[in-house]
Amino acid sequence: MALVGTSVVPAFLRRSVLAQATSAQAQGKKLVAIFQRGAADGLNIVVPHAESSYYQLRPTIAIPQNQLIDLDGFFGLHPAMQSFKPLFDQGHLAMVQAVGSPDTTRSHFDAQDYMESGTPGVKATPDGWLNRALQAEDLRRAGSHTAFRAVALGSQVPRTLDGKIAAVAVSHLQDFAVAGKSANAAPISQAFEAMYDDSVDSVLHGTGQETFEAVKMLKATDPAHYRPGPGANYPNGAFGEGMKQIAQLLKANLGVEAAFTGIGGWDTHQNQGSVNGQLANCLRDFSQGISAFWTDMGNDAENVVLVTMSEFGRTAQQNGTGGTDHGHANVMFVLGGTVKGGKVYGKWPGMATEQLYQNRDLAITTDFRQVLGEAAYKTLGARNLELVFPGSELKTTQFLNLVSG
Repeated sequence: MALVGTSVVPAFLRRSVLAQATSAQAQGKKLVAIFQRGAADGLNIVVPHAESSYYQLRPTIAIPQNQLIDLDGFFGLHPAMQSFKPLFDQGHLAMVQAVGSPDTTRSHFDAQDYMESGTPGVKATPDGWLNRALQAEDLRRAGSHTAFRAVALGSQVPRTLDGKIAAVAVSHLQDFAVAGKSANAAPISQAFEAMYDDSVDSVLHGTGQETFEAVKMLKATDPAHYRPGPGANYPNGAFGEGMKQIAQLLKANLGVEAAFTGIGGWDTHQNQGSVNGQLANCLRDFSQGISAFWTDMGNDAENVVLVTMSEFGRTAQQNGTGGTDHGHANVMFVLGGTVKGGKVYGKWPGMATEQLYQNRDLAITTDFRQVLGEAAYKTLGARNLELVFPGSELKTTQFLNLVSG
């Protein structure tokens, strides 16, 4: 792989775009957001194995105590997530249990929209929380940025990154496919040329010649022949490939500050499984993809904070078809060099009937914006929390202090 700064890249490109990338990266760390679409079952992911009600409510899908990965004597990981245990033990990985959106909807569409916009219950919000976090960063420290400042893996810019700050969606680096929001993927050079010609509707908002130079630098990294770092074994499939491409973009010194990807398959209404099965397969890809990404980043992993989320959890009690239905509270993972890991954060609400939300779901004790807000504040330097999460009245005193800085 030919990295930026080698003889493959012309000197004038190094001076122009690399200077921007260096400026952007010097200002702060990188924030990676992952959305588990479909409502993951947090209770079978970070298992409250010391909670007797957990086993009573889930007679056939609960994770047996002798097969889970114990974390602290109360919580344990699903056994399919073995690759997460070293990250937890090393203090890089933290979890937040009983976290979620205060909105009561059980609609996938609405709940995902509220979480990506960062405004639960408000459908009219025009932009996403991560885009606004970058806007808040600019209020605090002005600086130049490259066309790759905000990147999403996919055919269009997701709700999370939509907004005033230019963001690009990369379908596949190897095919050089890049598209803007609501646009079909096209060859990278064609897409950028079209954006440049149509400045009114340009997803890059007039970044102009720097964009073309950034594209040339991306090509110079030779994405088709990328080789992950030693020990980085990505799982086969879309998510593993997406995580590998995010690592590649971050390591290529292209000025990426925020990256986003998603992973589906979490809507386990039927035949969810226990130690093995539908959920286990998703968790294996999820944990192995993230673990490989962490390993692949090498020393650069210290500059990354990664956070995961899902629109809501599942019912505390299993249903009649060996699955779980739409619930309320869930679990989030936070991984990074500045993360105070090796701990499960959040106040545990209990699973007795009277402790459950509407007598059926795990209750929320931590608003998801407390987690995302802390990550944005301490990673991107987004100090204006009201801009990032309008109407939330979020204060730094509400942070869980799971990230240093």
